[in-house]
Amino acid sequence: MDSARAVISGASIAGLSAAYWLRRTGWEVTVVERAPSFRDGGQNVDVRGVAREVLARMGLFDAVKAQNTTETGTVLVDGSGNVRVELPSDGPDAATAELEVLRGDLARTILDDLPAGVEFVYGDQIDDVADGPDAVVVTLTSGRRLDADLLVIAEGVRSTTRDLVFGDRVNRRDLGITMVFGTIARTPADDDRWRWHNAVGGRQIHLRPDNRGTIRAILSYARGEDLTQLDRAAALAVVRERYRDAGWEAPRILDGFDTSDDVYLDRLTQIRMDSWHRGRVVLAGDAAWCVTPMGGGGASLALTSGYVLAAQLAGDGGLDAYEKWMRPLVDDVQKLPPGIERFAYPQTRFGLAVRGVADKVLMSRLLVPLTAKLTQVAQTDQPLPEMRVPKPME
Repeated sequence: MDSARAVISGASIAGLSAAYWLRRTGWEVTVVERAPSFRDGGQNVDVRGVAREVLARMGLFDAVKAQNTTETGTVLVDGSGNVRVELPSDGPDAATAELEVLRGDLARTILDDLPAGVEFVYGDQIDDVADGPDAVVVTLTSGRRLDADLLVIAEGVRSTTRDLVFGDRVNRRDLGITMVFGTIARTPADDDRWRWHNAVGGRQIHLRPDNRGTIRAILSYARGEDLTQLDRAAALAVVRERYRDAGWEAPRILDGFDTSDDVYLDRLTQIRMDSWHRGRVVLAGDAAWCVTPMGGGGASLALTSGYVLAAQLAGDGGLDAYEKWMRPLVDDVQKLPPGIERFAYPQTRFGLAVRGVADKVLMSRLLVPLTAKLTQVAQTDQPLPEMRVPKPME
C-alpha cells in the first residue's frame, strides 16, 4: 500500500514540526515555502509548557537549549536605564524562559533533524487548492501540481492559502498594537538582560541580547495607524516621528533600524476560527490561531500542533481529535486579560505612574508567585496523545 501523502505550506516552526512528525509516522511529505531558501534569523521565541515535552520526544531538548540567546532575566527600567522592578526569573517558564532562542535557531534545529525523505520546494507558493473526495490537488504558482491526502497550511497570520480555502470563516481581531523588530549593534553598556521601558504615549522600548553578539530591539506602541501596507522607509519614518521624544534608547534603535537588514513590522492581529479544518485541508500554527506576542506562547503552540496532528492522524481521532486536543490551549492564550492594552501601554503620565505602582505591587514578595503564573502558557493537564502506526485517511 502506498504511503499517505501530505503537502505542508510553510517552513517555519509549525510546518517543520508537522513535517517531522508526519514523516516519522509514515507519511510522504512535501514542504512548500515561498521564500527562496530556508529563513534563518528572527526574534526571540521560547518553548514552554507541554511543548517542552514535545521537544524532548524529538530528542532535541539539549540541542535547542544550547542555542540559548544568553538572556538571563527581564527587568523594567526607567528613562535613565535604572531598574525599577525585576520580573520573576525562577523556573523554566519565567519571563525569560529556560528555552529562550531565536526563531531561526529553533527552526534550523528541527530542519537539521528531519527524518530522511522530506521534500522541500523553495521559491514557490500555492496558487490553487481543489479539495476532492479522493485527494486534495494543490497547484503552485510555478504550475507544478501536487496530489495529496492532506494539505497542512502553516503559513502564518496573513496566510493567503488559508484565506483561499476558508474565506469568510477567518475572523481577524486587530489588537491595535504596532511592533517593529530588528537587529542592532551591541554596545558596552548592554548586558545579558531583557530591558523593557515604557514611555508616555503608549510606547514600549525593548532591548534583548542574542547569541550573535548583537541586540534584538523592539519598538511597540498602541493606537496608531496600520503601517503594514507602507514600504519600509515610509513605515520607519512614521515610527521615528512617533518615538521622537520617547527617550531612553529610542534614538539608538531608530538609527540602528535604518541600516539593519532584518527589520520586520507587524500589526498584532489574532486569528480566531470556529474550525481549523475543512475536508482534507487543516491549519496549524499562526495561520489557525495567531495568539500574538500579547498572549505569548506562539512558538510553543506551533511546535505542539505538529505533534498532536500527526499523533491523531496515526490513531483513530483524525482532524476532529486534533482540534479537540489543541483548542483549550489556544483558547487559554487568546483570552487576554481585560484592560491589558491600557496596562501594557499607558498613554498619560498619570497612567504611567499608576503602572509603576502596580508593577511594584505585582513583584512584591506576596504576589510574585501569582505574577509568575502569567508567563506559564501552553500548560495542559491533557497527556500528549501517543503515536501509533498510521492508518489511511478516510
